[in-house]
Amino acid sequence: MALYAIGDLHLSIGTGKSMEVFGGRWMDYMEKIKAGFAQVVRPEDTVVLCGDVAWGMTLEQAREEFAFINALPGKKIILKGNHDYWWTTANKAYTAFREYGFENLDILHNNCYFYGEDIAICGTRGWFFEEEKGSEHDKKVMNREILRLEASLKAAGDRKKYVFLHYPPKYQGYECREILDLFRQYEVPMCVYGHIHDKGCAYAFTGNFEGTEYRLVSADHVWFIPQKIVD
Repeated sequence: MALYAIGDLHLSIGTGKSMEVFGGRWMDYMEKIKAGFAQVVRPEDTVVLCGDVAWGMTLEQAREEFAFINALPGKKIILKGNHDYWWTTANKAYTAFREYGFENLDILHNNCYFYGEDIAICGTRGWFFEEEKGSEHDKKVMNREILRLEASLKAAGDRKKYVFLHYPPKYQGYECREILDLFRQYEVPMCVYGHIHDKGCAYAFTGNFEGTEYRLVSADHVWFIPQKIVD
């Protein structure tokens, strides 16, 4: 049994928004995703999908994309990204997954999942907000995301808390101090995130900061192969 993560699959089946328009690594990317999962993930493994999973505008429009994800090996835990327009509420997603018979999909939202005997999978979407640039709307969204992250961390109890986000809480000169402070308060050993693509990956922070290890797992950055987080 192992825990993996990958973000930003940006699946498009019949939506007309294939990432192949960007060329390069994105060419034939859905086949690359299938091959990447088959290469490393076993049925008993767990994979956290760090947001931006499907282009469908509704759950029904994204049904084929979720069927694709469900058929990939392993249990998949999905958190929200900024392009997941199909997302309305976690309960509606759960209901749709059960109605469609997708038994290998779960949602990370105001909760956590236990992995093994002493690890908790925690997380939320996150948000980019800088006081001098962000709007009041951005501030409200950020505050909600901070509350959701803390709810997830509290639900983990005494377990070691691995955090999965869509947005990085640290990027170039930007730091979300509220999220970083939660990492210190709850002694988070690792933060795994997506969202960053292409040339932006050169500016993404990876490595240790204030006791937390940071890893970028955007699909194109990791060549569409889920990355092992822990055995």
